[in-house]
Amino acid sequence: MTEAVREFGDLPAYARSLGIALTGEEEHGMPVLTVAFGPTVEGRPQHFHGGATAGLLENAGYAALRTALIAAGRNPQLKPINITVQYLAAGKSRASFAVGRVTRLGRRNANIAVEAWQDDRERPIATAVLNILMVDPSA
Repeated sequence: MTEAVREFGDLPAYARSLGIALTGEEEHGMPVLTVAFGPTVEGRPQHFHGGATAGLLENAGYAALRTALIAAGRNPQLKPINITVQYLAAGKSRASFAVGRVTRLGRRNANIAVEAWQDDRERPIATAVLNILMVDPSA
């Protein structure tokens, strides 16, 4: 794992309550998160709840942003501007994975694209776009 992913640290309490875990990193150095199927993420029988899928996407987006900020030597306070989720297919009763990609890392704003998949990364079950305001803690 890259140094930035090693320094990433623990996931937030909400992610841990859903059972989301850091499982590695993808080829561009961004952390891959996963959540196993179970009662805490089940919506209709044998399917992921949409909120659990959105939670996985959001946490993967923040994980990607925090990893990029660590690599850049920055530690701003993060405030969401908006998050847009697109549900593409029903999440079935198996593990889901998600990874984010920082598409823009400015001084005050960041944009992140995230995708979640199950068996085949080329067939995402959901995607998200996050727009995040970054505030210097000393300001």
